[in-house]
Amino acid sequence: MRRKEVLRALGIFQRATADQLWRMLRPTDRHDRCTRDTLNALKETGLVRVETRLESGHQLWVLTEKGHKEARTLLPKAVRMSALRKLRLDAKGRPVKDDGYDEHAAAVTSTAAVLTGAGYGTPLSWQTEIAHRLPYGYTQYADLTMRAPDAGVPAMLLEVDRVNEPVDDLVDKLRRYHDWFELLAPKADANKEKAAQGAAVHDFRLWSRIYPPTGREGYVPLAFVFTGKTDAQRESRIRRLEKAARTYFAGEPYPGRGAGITAVDYHQAVPVVVTELERITADPAGAAGNVWRRLGRDEWQTLTEALDNPDGDRLHVVQAAQARKRQKEREAAAREAQRPLCRRCGEKFTDDRWDTIRHYPAQQHRELCEPCLHEHWEQVQEEKSARRQAEEAAAREAAEAEARKNRGLFRRRG
Repeated sequence: MRRKEVLRALGIFQRATADQLWRMLRPTDRHDRCTRDTLNALKETGLVRVETRLESGHQLWVLTEKGHKEARTLLPKAVRMSALRKLRLDAKGRPVKDDGYDEHAAAVTSTAAVLTGAGYGTPLSWQTEIAHRLPYGYTQYADLTMRAPDAGVPAMLLEVDRVNEPVDDLVDKLRRYHDWFELLAPKADANKEKAAQGAAVHDFRLWSRIYPPTGREGYVPLAFVFTGKTDAQRESRIRRLEKAARTYFAGEPYPGRGAGITAVDYHQAVPVVVTELERITADPAGAAGNVWRRLGRDEWQTLTEALDNPDGDRLHVVQAAQARKRQKEREAAAREAQRPLCRRCGEKFTDDRWDTIRHYPAQQHRELCEPCLHEHWEQVQEEKSARRQAEEAAAREAAEAEARKNRGLFRRRG
């Protein structure tokens, strides 16, 4: 099992020390002795060889041509196989000493080793120098690509920087990645892509055909791993990158954002996190600790915390609901301020009474509330009834008077 692990790892990363392979493949071992024993056994069978010895004293191991062929059979077809480091001989048939282990390659392998050792995938989760071709003739190669869905990171691109190139070059890398993420997929409908909003836009983009969904807003995250120079120099570099590249990672205000909406729309942004190999190795939890910082934030967090967007969609849903509630309250207050008062009792109209006078503008006594209107009509009915009773009483009296008069005339005649 260890034999296959080592061959696969060297097939992916091309060159590695026993220490790096130990941290990547068997981080639970107390030291790299078993890994060194495995390498020596593979050397005896002609599958690996020592390319050089580093200044640190570590031997640098590579695959032989025989080992390269066997490693290819052990790797899935989807995993990119690194190029063979051929053995060079001088005129007398003696090995030509290599120019030395490229420090950038060492940092790349160390980065994969410390992340794998912290539980971010397995060696098969990694690929090196994956090409991202742009239509203007440039190809952006990622130092590393990682897929660790079980650790909450379905995909991530990594760039390793030894603090030896201009910050503008790092900004250019981020810009090119951003450009690549915006490329349309073959046969995608450009008009539908323009009309789409939020995460729906990604369905039309090329990157979604190559990388899995991130599980978060935005494009596939990009990590800059810094190493070398001093703490102050690395910190200064991070700050300068953060300032110069903000347009690519900072997100945008949500469309139609109203008062009280501070949430950020990250759907068209590249989440960028930074870390340092020195910080990782100094932390007891290694790459699983609070050794990552999301550009745009000040605190150091775990990787999944740094990649999460608590100020994105989740906050927007809450704030939008609060904004709608406040709007309804304002509308209710404005409506309440216009509610009529009864001219008789001074009480506010009920909703039903208010609706009635709006729907029937010709209705009489619009200035009265419903109870007072009922009282008014009861009073009117009482007055009518009183008048009718009075008229009936007067009529009766008149009839009785007429009857008495007629009886008196009849008696006189008799």
